[in-house]
Amino acid sequence: MTATLTYASDVAFTPAVKSIQTRKGSREGYAHAEQRGWRTEVDENLAAFLADANSFYFATASADGQPYIQHRGGPKGFLKVLDKQTLAFTDYAGNRQYITQGNLSENPKAYIFVMDYAHRRRVKIWGEARVVEDDDALTTSLMPKGYRARPEQVILFKIAAWDTNCPQHIPQKFDATDVAAALAARDQRIAELEAEVAALKEKAASI
Repeated sequence: MTATLTYASDVAFTPAVKSIQTRKGSREGYAHAEQRGWRTEVDENLAAFLADANSFYFATASADGQPYIQHRGGPKGFLKVLDKQTLAFTDYAGNRQYITQGNLSENPKAYIFVMDYAHRRRVKIWGEARVVEDDDALTTSLMPKGYRARPEQVILFKIAAWDTNCPQHIPQKFDATDVAAALAARDQRIAELEAEVAALKEKAASI
């Protein structure tokens, strides 16, 4: 990161934020939290969480601070861990607005927000990102096999800090594919039970 941080959480808890926390009575609690430390490297829990994610939101800002948030989706695990501080994903060809790439060309600060509605969990990741073009080997290595999308480039994300949130106010939702799989398993079990009942009835009738 370009700024020197006393605590990893300073990436979010700026002097202005801390001033408001003080005025509203939450600074003492967050001061203890920042001393315990926000995480700055990928651990087993974060790696497992990202491996199961098929969607996230990616935020950037222009040089003058105009924010932009874009959704990114793909097969589970398409947001990959390269090392303890680096994430990466293939940037698919889309509507060709290139707002994210334009922002990153003049302001590398970026943010990843991953929501798991089914389990009511969310992860916030601060860092810096850059676009890698014309690296076919890297693009191929990150492209999910069999996924029907055209890879255009790669985005590398260097982690500065990450944190989790409580589940309060997160509505519980499920992916359609997960619901379909659960219903198919239920229907199969019902069919098996119906077959068992029919066999028992036939056996009882023959006695």
